[in-house]
Amino acid sequence: MLAEIGLSALAIAFALAVYAAAASALGGRSQLARWQLSGRNAALLTFPSLLLAVAMLVIALMTEQYQLSYVYSVTDPQTPALYRFTALWGSQRGSLLFWSLLMSLFTTAAIALNWRAERRLMPYAIATMMAALAFFLGLSLFLENPFERWWLLPAAAPGAQEVSSALIPPLAVAPSEAALRAGAQGLNPLLRHFGMVIHPPMLYLGFVGFTIPFAFALAALAAGELSSGWIKATRRWSLIAWIFLSLGLILGGRWAYDVLGWGGYWGWDPVENAAFLPWLVGTAFIHSAMIQEKRGMLKLWNMLLVIAAFSAVMFGTFATRSGVIESVHSFARSEVGFPMLAFWAVMTLVALALLLWRWGRGELRDERQFANLLSRESLFVLNNVVFIALFIAIFWGSFGLPIVSELIFDREVTIGAETFEFFVVPLFIAMYVLMGVAPLSAWGATSLPRLGAALRPPLLLTALSVLALALSGTSLLTATAGYGVVLFAAFVALCEIYRGAKARRRLLDESWPRALRALFRRNQRRYGGYIVHLGVTVIGIGVIGSTVFQTEVQHTLERGASVAVRDYRLRYDDFIRARAVDGRMMNISVVTLSRDGREIARMRPRIDDYEQMPMTIAGAHSTLENDFYVLLIGGDRERAVFRIYINPLVNLVWWGGILLIIGTIIAVYPKVTPASRQRKREADE
Repeated sequence: MLAEIGLSALAIAFALAVYAAAASALGGRSQLARWQLSGRNAALLTFPSLLLAVAMLVIALMTEQYQLSYVYSVTDPQTPALYRFTALWGSQRGSLLFWSLLMSLFTTAAIALNWRAERRLMPYAIATMMAALAFFLGLSLFLENPFERWWLLPAAAPGAQEVSSALIPPLAVAPSEAALRAGAQGLNPLLRHFGMVIHPPMLYLGFVGFTIPFAFALAALAAGELSSGWIKATRRWSLIAWIFLSLGLILGGRWAYDVLGWGGYWGWDPVENAAFLPWLVGTAFIHSAMIQEKRGMLKLWNMLLVIAAFSAVMFGTFATRSGVIESVHSFARSEVGFPMLAFWAVMTLVALALLLWRWGRGELRDERQFANLLSRESLFVLNNVVFIALFIAIFWGSFGLPIVSELIFDREVTIGAETFEFFVVPLFIAMYVLMGVAPLSAWGATSLPRLGAALRPPLLLTALSVLALALSGTSLLTATAGYGVVLFAAFVALCEIYRGAKARRRLLDESWPRALRALFRRNQRRYGGYIVHLGVTVIGIGVIGSTVFQTEVQHTLERGASVAVRDYRLRYDDFIRARAVDGRMMNISVVTLSRDGREIARMRPRIDDYEQMPMTIAGAHSTLENDFYVLLIGGDRERAVFRIYINPLVNLVWWGGILLIIGTIIAVYPKVTPASRQRKREADE
C-alpha cells in the first residue's frame, strides 16, 4: 500500500507541475488572471503531493519494507534508525525525489513571499520553476522510480525463478520477506557519517535555491521588466542559496576529512568541483547585483551570471548522476544522463535566446558608466573577473580537458591537485586583495589619496602581523606572504566595523556593545558582509597552515613501542577485534599520544569491515593549534602500521565556515524598521 500511495502522489505531483508550467506561461502571455491563479494554485499543490510521496518512502525505509527495491538497496536489518532516514538521499532514486520536494518547497515559499509584490513577474517565474520541477519528477516517475518493487516472474525452465524490479509487472508474485531481509544490501559505508546526514540536503538546498533567481531573471526577460526589480526580489533567495551551498561545501570537506582517510578535506575531485562551480558564479552575482541595485549598472552581466549559476548547477547535477565522471562522491551510471544533459542545454539556450533578444532591442543598457578604476563598482567587477577565471580554470581541469581528451584523442586525462593549485592560488591571492581594497572605495569615484588614507590602518596591522610571524619562526616566504594577504582582508573588515562603531560612540555617546548592535541592525547587508569576509579569511589561514605545514609519516610499531613525530610521541598499546551492533567487525588499535612528556590523549583508530568494503576511521586529537590525525593501515596484536598526519590550524577551516554562515544570516535576516514595528503593533491589537 505504501508503494501505491507514494506512486500515485508522485504521478499527481508530475501532472500538477506540467499543468502549472503551461497555465502560468499562458497566463503571463495573455495577462488573464484566471490562468495565472490556476497555475499558481496547481504549483502550490505540488508540495503536499510530494510531501506525501516522500513520507511514504520514509515510512518504507523506517519499517523495513524490503519489497521496495530502493529500500532493499540502501538499508538492511542492521542499519541504525538515523541512517535509515538519511537513506532517503543515499542513492540516485531517493535523492531525485528529495530534490523535487525541495524544489516544490522553494517554489511555494517564493509564491507566498513574492506573489503580490512581483505580480507581473510571478507567472513566468512559476512557469520556469514548474518546468524544472516537472523535469525532475519525470525522471523519478519514468526512469528512476523509488517505488519499484521486487517480483518473482514465471520462468521458462521448471523450478527456476527470475527476480525483477518493476512497478506493476503482470503475472508476478512478491518474493518472501525473509529472503529479502537476508539479502538486503545496506547503505554505502562511506555515507554512514553524521556529515552525510546534513551535507547532501545542504547542497541540494543550495542547488535548488539558485533556481529561484534564475526563474525571476527569465521572467524579467520574458515580461520586459528589466529594471532592478527582479534583482531586489531575488537578493535574499540568492543569499539563502549561497549560504546552504557554502554549508554543504564545508560539511562535505569535514566528511572527507573524517571518512576518506587521507588527512585532507579538499582533493580537487570532480564532484567536489561540480559543487564549487555554482558557488563561484553565485558569489560573483551577489557582489555584482549590488552594483545594479545602487547604480543601475551591469544589467547584461547580471543576467549572464544568473544563467551561468543555474547552468553550473544543472551541469554539476548531470556530471555526478550520469556516470560521465568517476568519483567516490558520484552516483552510479544511470539512464538520467542524456535527459539531464538535454534539459540543461534547452533551459540555457532558451535563457540566452531571450537575453540576446532583449539586448538587441537595447533594453539592457546601463544607466551609468564607470567613473574610474578605483571606484567600488570597478573593483567589484575586477572581483567578478577573478571568480569567473577561477570558474573557467576549475571547469576546464575537472571536465573540459578530460572529456575533450577522451572524445577526440581516446586518452584518459586526470588533473591532479598540484596542477589545480598552480593555477588557482594566484587567483585566490587576487581575490583576497580585492576583498580588502573594494570595501574601502566609494561608489561612483574614489581618489587615490582617499583610498590610500583608508588603507593605512589595515596595512600597518598587516605589516606588524607579518613581522610577528617572521619573529615567531615562520621562515617559509610563500606561507608568510599568503598569511599577509589573507590577514590584510581580515583587518580591513575589522577596521571598518571598528570605525563605524567608533563614529556612533562619538556622535551618540553609546557603549561599545550598544554601538556595535545598532551598527549591525541599521546596515545588516554591509556589516553582515564584513563577518562573511572575516569567515573567508579565517578559512584562508586554516588552508595555508594545513597544506603548507602539514606533516605526513608512516611507521610500523611493535606493541608497547613508540615513535616521535615533531614534538609529539605516539605509543602503540593494544589491538582489539570486536563486533559492532550492526554486525560489522572492527579492528581497533589503542594508542597513547604524549607531548613534552605528558600524556594528552588516548585514541582508537580503526578499520571497519563492512560487506561492501573496509572503512578506515581516523583517530584525532584536535586543538586550535593543530590536529594530530592517525590512521591504522593494518596489523595485529603484536605489530601495526600507522600513517600519521599533523595538520596545523586545520580547525580554522571549520570555525571560519561558522563565521561565514553567521555573517550571511545577519545579511539575510529581515530588517525591522519603525514602519514594520508599527504594522506588527497594529496587527497585535
